[in-house]
Amino acid sequence: VEEDMVDGFPYEVPEEYSSMPLLKGRATVDMKVKIKDNPNLEDCVFRIVLDGYNAPVTAGNFLDLVERKFYDGMEIQRADGFVVQTGDPEGPAEGFIDPSTGKVRTIPLELMVDGDKAPVYGETLEELGRYKAQTKLPFNAFGTMAMARDEFDDNSASSQIFWLLKESELTPSNANILDGRYAVFGYVTENEDYLADLKVGDVIESIQVVSGLDNLANPSYKIVG
Repeated sequence: VEEDMVDGFPYEVPEEYSSMPLLKGRATVDMKVKIKDNPNLEDCVFRIVLDGYNAPVTAGNFLDLVERKFYDGMEIQRADGFVVQTGDPEGPAEGFIDPSTGKVRTIPLELMVDGDKAPVYGETLEELGRYKAQTKLPFNAFGTMAMARDEFDDNSASSQIFWLLKESELTPSNANILDGRYAVFGYVTENEDYLADLKVGDVIESIQVVSGLDNLANPSYKIVG
């Protein structure tokens, strides 16, 4: 319904981020995870919907890494009952090293606020003094997907992602420690309950795009290297 209401992408991404991979719309991916220690569940496919309308830079960065097969074969690296997290590659770097630059590719904190026409970048809502503002993509569902980053650097996100394992009653929208501080860019829509069964060491066999790849602008994976 939302897509039918929008005639093209509804706003311009700031110039300093406009050349990054951008998801200008929605996309869907399937993440297949090999589960090691559960005799009742050998593997599981999680369907994830990415929202580029409200997080074009964040969702675009992730989809670009999916097409690079960055996450394929990677282990779940954190599973503590609160979040499941992965995306830290082997080696000293804590994010994706872009072969074209030899440096870690980082993206800005990106937050779409209810009532705004475009996201705000580079600052938390707290830092902006918008204490009562509500994000369009809140941490209000089991399986909310967001970017991890350095606690003290708003613009340090690269490839590490996490999924929230708490119900909305325990983490009400805009009344928890995550909303307005971390960029949500999607939700697990199928098999999300099984996220709670994942353990450190379980392996992401693959993440494959189901639909929406044509909404990805500036795909870096098509560039040699």
